[in-house]
Order: sequence, then structure tokens, then C-alpha cells
Amino acid sequence: MAVKGPLGTKKKAASGKPRATSAKRGGRSVRGATTAGPIRVGILGQGRSGLDIHARFFTQSPRNYRIAAISDLLRERRTRAESELGCDTYRDYRQLLARDDIDLVVNSLPSHLHPTVTAEALGAGHHVVCEKPLAWKVADVDRVIDAARAARRILAPFQQSRYSPDFQKILQVIDSGVLGEIVQIKISANGFARRWDWQTLQEFRGGNLLNTGPHFVDQAVCLMGFRQPKVAFCHMGRANTYGDAEDDFRAILQRRDAPTIDLEISSCCAYSGDTYIVNGTHGGLSGGGGGLRWRYFDPKKAPGQKLIRAPLPGPSYCREKLTFTERTWSPNEAQRDRFSFMSKRFYDHLFKVLRKGAPLDITPRQVRVQVGVMEECHRRCPLPKLPPRGWRKGG
Repeated sequence: MAVKGPLGTKKKAASGKPRATSAKRGGRSVRGATTAGPIRVGILGQGRSGLDIHARFFTQSPRNYRIAAISDLLRERRTRAESELGCDTYRDYRQLLARDDIDLVVNSLPSHLHPTVTAEALGAGHHVVCEKPLAWKVADVDRVIDAARAARRILAPFQQSRYSPDFQKILQVIDSGVLGEIVQIKISANGFARRWDWQTLQEFRGGNLLNTGPHFVDQAVCLMGFRQPKVAFCHMGRANTYGDAEDDFRAILQRRDAPTIDLEISSCCAYSGDTYIVNGTHGGLSGGGGGLRWRYFDPKKAPGQKLIRAPLPGPSYCREKLTFTERTWSPNEAQRDRFSFMSKRFYDHLFKVLRKGAPLDITPRQVRVQVGVMEECHRRCPLPKLPPRGWRKGG
């Protein structure tokens, strides 16, 4: 199995070729939005993602992006944004969407608001970056894709882990062919932690699969060529969580034309080990963000063998000496800060999409395959729910 292109953009999606918005649509002025200079950004939500990932990057890239406004229900977050970011602030995100000078809206609101508010932002005439999960049902992905098409706007799912330096290197090694045919890939995004915030609640689309899962399910379907896999096995359970959503997830994904993917995202694993293990017919690879190692043999230089049906002489075994080549990779200084590195890769590319009409690397139709996997896992492994209590309204 070879992955064509480090981001999978040359592969066909589940329902055909990935669709890229044209250059004219990408640079078109809408309701007063700018067509030159820094892209004016409105950020919905100033929690961990909105502040620590998105706002943090924009402040480090003033030539390409400028934060024009943020919205958040909490007064202390709005006050901090006024002081630290020097931008306008709103309690109601709809007031931000009503502005005619915003080029790009980043939807970093809580997960359960992603599809609805993304559709609203597109309908208001803005390009949109939507945090993960883009949705939890394929029907909702189709709805926001339709909204982007109707508005002639760019919808960019924030799947920045596609740019993770270790994952990029894994794709390069697989694509080189030195490991032979890829038979199985194990992805383990495990750790040991207790959690008690809103992302432990099904009401707000919490749980490991919808929180951490979009990163690694996205990588899994990328490795499978963005064609919808079969969920051959799925387990979702609760271990150390204080909420009603799962924190112990396992699944096996299969297709005839792709390697089997064994995926774990567990919060009760005290010895987490390597994130990736790749098994191929000529060798294998193992490692994660801190580094990778792989070894392989050249079948052209290996001893010639043939099937022997008769018993081997004496009590003996099939033994041979294979000469393996060993390789390693370590992240460079820039890649060690993975969050900053991935955000920069994502937003540098998005600037080219919005200003120069480049096609998206990461398309909503690719993410649709990911969401299809997550939807099927939730359908097959439902968990009891706590009574809904609604979202805190803030001040």
C-alpha cells in the first residue's frame, strides 16, 4: 500500500475526487472583506483551543493574519482579549458574524456547536476554519459542505495533526516502498489521566473519540486512502472519567485495498509505549513524536527460498540470515514544538488558499470519511447518558 502525497491530497475521497474551491472564489471580496494585506480574523471562543492554539499563532504571524475580534460568553476572557490581543470583543458570536470586515472566522466553540455555528458563519459570508470535530454525523458534514458551496466560501477543517512531523515522515517512509506491502498499522494515543471537565460529557459531544480521536482517526483514514473503511471491531468504555462519555476507546478498521488499522485512545494506560507501529512485508517502523526507527531488508539481496512440502531434515526450523538496513529520524528544533509547527503549516497553507487560490490540502470530504468512522463507533457502542443540564451562560 502506497500513500500518494504526504497529505493524501492525490487520493480519491469516498465520493469522488477532493473538491478544491477555485482561485476566484478564494480571493473574492465579500461584504467588505479584504483582498490584500493580513487576513482579518474573528475567533469564536477563547478557551484552550481558541486562545492557546489559534490566537497564539495569529499573534506570531502579523504579516499574514490580524485578530479583528473575538467572542466568548465569559467576561474575564473578553477582558483578557481586549488587553492582550487588542481586538474587539463580543459576548454573542452572532454580533461578530454580522461584521462586514471579517475575512476568516475560526470556530473554536465547544464541540456540540461546531456544525451549526460553522453553517451560520459560512452563510454570513465568511471563510471558516472549524476546530475538530467538524461533526459527529456524516449528515452534518454534508450540511456544512453544502453551506460552503452555497456561500462560495472556503471551509477548512482544523485537522492540523495531518501536518505532524512524525506522521509526515511515516508517510514518506511508507511511500518509498522500503517496508514492502503494509499489512497492519497500530496507532496508540494512550496515557493515564483522570478528567472532569465538559469534554467528559456526551451532552457536549465529549469523550476520547470526539476529542482526541479526530487527530488519529484522520491519520488512519489518510493511511487508507480516504476510502470509507469497515469498523471490524469497536469498544468504548469508561475508566477514569467523571463524566458519562468514554475515555477508553479501541477500534479495528479494515479495507481489502488498505492495511488493517488497530487504533487505541485510552486514558487508563500507565505504560503507553510507541504511538505508531507499522508492519510491512519487508520490514517495519515504530516510534512517535520524539523520534522514529525503521528497519527493512532488500528482497533482491535476500537468500532465494521455495516452498518445501516434505518434512525438514531432523528437528529443524525455517531459519535464514536477512541483512536489515536500519534508519532513524528525530524532529528538528522547530518540529519539537509540535503544536506551533502544525499550526504554522496549517495557516501558512491557508493563507495561500485564501490569497492565491491554492487548493486545500485537507478537505471537508476527506474529513467526512473520518466522521463516518466515529459515527459508526458511537452507533455500535452506545453508553448511558447523564441528564442534560445545558451550557453555562457566562457573564
